[in-house]
Amino acid sequence: MRVSDRLTDVAELIVERAMDLGWRQIVAQFGTPMCGEGETRRAVRIGAVGYGKLGGIELGYSSDLDLVFLHDSAGDAQETDGAKPLDNQVFFVRLAQRIVHLLTMHSPAGRLYEVDMRLRPSGKGGMLVTSIAAFADYQRKEAWTWEHQALLHARAVAGAPELRAAFERERLEVLRSAVRRDTLREDVRAMRERMRRELSRATGGEIDLKQDPGGIADVEFLAQYWALRWAGERAPVAWYSDTIRQLESVASADLVPQATVDVLTRAYRLYRERIHHRALADAPPRVPQEEFAAERAAVIAIWDAAMGSATAPAGGDAAGEAP
Repeated sequence: MRVSDRLTDVAELIVERAMDLGWRQIVAQFGTPMCGEGETRRAVRIGAVGYGKLGGIELGYSSDLDLVFLHDSAGDAQETDGAKPLDNQVFFVRLAQRIVHLLTMHSPAGRLYEVDMRLRPSGKGGMLVTSIAAFADYQRKEAWTWEHQALLHARAVAGAPELRAAFERERLEVLRSAVRRDTLREDVRAMRERMRRELSRATGGEIDLKQDPGGIADVEFLAQYWALRWAGERAPVAWYSDTIRQLESVASADLVPQATVDVLTRAYRLYRERIHHRALADAPPRVPQEEFAAERAAVIAIWDAAMGSATAPAGGDAAGEAP
């Protein structure tokens, strides 16, 4: 976890620097994006939200960056103050493209990161930079359960402090009030089963530590299911964006037995440590089936008790019955 903490710190500093460089370069060409009229006219604020391993403070040596860019432009006259005013939305597109270029360009030392922006509202067909008001509206009215799972791992990582604080408020409110809890278990289980079928890269005699049953994704989905289920009643379970503290939060609230959480957090740490070493060796996250057999069996038992399995009914909440 300390390795992931430091890798995440480095990534945040680099994203912040890339945003600053990109902002200055595009502003020099087109002026500062403004909005409003008269005395209320002001400069627009920009922020970056990290999803996935960046948002969850869980970066590995080979992780990419899942980023969503937000702005707070609103009202009338949304354009830059340059000699030839540019519509703010056009400015934002060019700014996002510049930031991504700075983060991904090849240099003699290699490439900094791969950047993935597909988690923005409306997916890869949506705007590269979204207003925070539109983002919140989408999350409340249109987002699927898997998008709320992703929002659990989201965190403001760079940009204007006011916009970062606004995002954190919106994030918590969405997780408390907009989750479809009547279908939550079925939605989470269906997505996990699909991932197992489509994403595992294990071959004969191997297991994929990320995607196969009992692995990392099972632990993460359990943490997400419990946090989303109870966030409406117990807001603290959705405060944190990392899997370990999400699990510890539901245990602290006496929603899941501490013994169950201890099993999951121990397995999660062991898996991630092994993946760090595999990444340093430029190797995929696959190991022989004999490795972590006990840990995987314990995680599978907890999953089946809480979520149901292909051979067991899913009725009732069995979190308290898990080991």
